Amino acid sequence: MKKIWTTIAAVAMLSFSYSCLAQTKYWIFLKDKNTTDAPAISPKTLQNRLQQGLTLFDETDLPIKKEYLHQLQTTDCQPINISRWFNAVSARLTAEQLQAVKSLPFVSKIQPINGQFYIAKTQANRRSAMAPVMTQVQADEFKKAGLNGKGITIGVIDAGFLEAPTNNLLKHIFDRKAILDKRDYVNPPLTYSDKFYTTAETFSDFHGTEVMSAISGANRSESAQNGLATESQFYLARTDHGTREFRGEEDNWVAAMEWMDSLGVRLINTSLGYAQGFTDPNENYQINQMDGKTSIISQAAQMAADKKGILVIVSAGNEGDDPSWRIISTPADAQGVLAIGATNQRYWNRIGYSSIGPEFLPYLKPNVSCFSLYGTSLSAPVITGFAACLMQANPTLTNKQLINLIEKSAHLYPYGNNFVGYGVPLASRALALLQNPAESGTTYAREIKASGTSHTLKLPGTSDMVSVFHKKNSMHVLTQEVVRLRDSQLTIQRQEGETHTTIDLKSEVIEIVWE
Repeated sequence: MKKIWTTIAAVAMLSFSYSCLAQTKYWIFLKDKNTTDAPAISPKTLQNRLQQGLTLFDETDLPIKKEYLHQLQTTDCQPINISRWFNAVSARLTAEQLQAVKSLPFVSKIQPINGQFYIAKTQANRRSAMAPVMTQVQADEFKKAGLNGKGITIGVIDAGFLEAPTNNLLKHIFDRKAILDKRDYVNPPLTYSDKFYTTAETFSDFHGTEVMSAISGANRSESAQNGLATESQFYLARTDHGTREFRGEEDNWVAAMEWMDSLGVRLINTSLGYAQGFTDPNENYQINQMDGKTSIISQAAQMAADKKGILVIVSAGNEGDDPSWRIISTPADAQGVLAIGATNQRYWNRIGYSSIGPEFLPYLKPNVSCFSLYGTSLSAPVITGFAACLMQANPTLTNKQLINLIEKSAHLYPYGNNFVGYGVPLASRALALLQNPAESGTTYAREIKASGTSHTLKLPGTSDMVSVFHKKNSMHVLTQEVVRLRDSQLTIQRQEGETHTTIDLKSEVIEIVWE
């Protein structure tokens, strides 16, 4: 009997696999909405937008027409996710169903969902790895000011939160019931409460747990801080399966964003991204598509920034060592998000794996960076905690004001580059900027002119080794290096094509402009 059931199960799995292979996932965009419908957002969302001076609601907040959903179902099209922002639904369609849906008069266009999220592989224990970055961003300065993210609600969109309730660094979060709600877009029904924290399906199911610990982790018994937002509240969304499907799950990501927006969440961390490396090469994005406009998730992230007042904090990506790619992934390419790179611990320049901002972008990416030994997936949560502390200090700050403040607090400001952005945000500088919003942020920066092929500076009291960025213009790096001082003097050898050089002294930044 056991063999019979095993055979039946195998046949069923083959049938299911064939069915999936016969279908492709699509976005189905619809033509219009009922303008008399009530917006599908909460009073908290409306309050947030009013406070930020945004339009309270527009057509993107209206629900999709129910009659359209009903007519789609008559073609055996079963929507997976529904997007009010894009007036679209996602669905898997056979070739026959595709033709039937195309013929519907209310369908404006149909677009395949290509690509798949990737995440950095991580290891289980990060406690010892987080101490250096807490020192780097000056966590004690926030602690002395009584800032710990209290009163701030953070959304986390990730690949899995396996064993989060029993994680020692997150115990305090669950003890005070700070998880307000959760949704599993991978395993409907969406709440899936009995398995959300307990079912292991892929290597990535711990990823969201580790991201959470980097945002808000703390070991009370050892008085050890692992993240900055130890008193925040959270909404959690699982949007990526890791290995189950080869085609995109970007519709899950958009659905999670819209859900969190409807609840009034103003700060979202997502350590996921689209790039390349998929089983089917046809699903890979191209480098020129990392332009902040091409992918649906970048469009959604930009809409969240511009229309919804949400601060979206995104890991820049871990492709810096890949010669065939090297650049950031999407949605880190969206102009309105805060994209976070990674530095090494000692010199604060780019750690090898951290993705680089493409030179064709007219704006700087990544925006800022901080130390992470295990990928930008864990540097982005550190800055999410940083942002939560600033929001606690001044809840009236808009998402764009917060980005400006975080960039100005970084140690290289205003001489950012496409390797590390404006560098490492420092709590002491951020707090000073909060006290004096008119401050330019250039207190620790100076610019000098130089000519010829070399220039020597006297730098008494400086460390024996300093980081140097050789740049082809004010923003784009040719090379980075660590240079040794001799007798408190630093000699910069100008490289071919170099017009600017940034000297990183951590406590001060010097910009050489070559004439």
